[in-house]
Amino acid sequence: MFDEYFPPFRHWLRHMAAVPKGFLRFQILELLSERPMSGSEIINEIERRTGGCWRPSPGSVYPLLAWLQDNDYIREAPLKEAGVKRYTLTDKGKQLLEEQRKVRHHFCMGGKFFVLPMINWLWLHIQPEKAEEIRTSLRHLFKALFSLGLILEERYSEQVLREVLDVLNEATKRFEEIEKRLRGEGT
Repeated sequence: MFDEYFPPFRHWLRHMAAVPKGFLRFQILELLSERPMSGSEIINEIERRTGGCWRPSPGSVYPLLAWLQDNDYIREAPLKEAGVKRYTLTDKGKQLLEEQRKVRHHFCMGGKFFVLPMINWLWLHIQPEKAEEIRTSLRHLFKALFSLGLILEERYSEQVLREVLDVLNEATKRFEEIEKRLRGEGT
């Protein structure tokens, strides 16, 4: 996604400490609620779901899996394939996940959700007050998208999903048109 426009950006984003404490644990619990997975499958799935922007390191994932297992939140799945160890949630792990979902919901609804730090570094070479307007708008956009995503998880509807995609596609098209115009590539 970012490679096409900002080749060094992807590398920078993957290596910055932008992941809030507890976020990886939540992601692992969410993934294991869907199906049993190995550590490498978890790493690959998080990378896939973030469009390649975040690939947690094995040094983060495997100690966390060990901690979750030691504390009876996960256990090894009964079937092994060629030595691959997969994990599944225990009842205690399912309870922890539900608690984490409630915390996530509380933070999002209270407007205290995590915004990517890169927003503060965007558009540095324009008038400071205009840069702040853009950053404020982007924070509101991310908050709205994040909140909508949470509600859509609870009340999924193909019609609403289609509406969201239409709005996002139209906004993307308009941004691309503005960029082309600024580059002098057409109207």
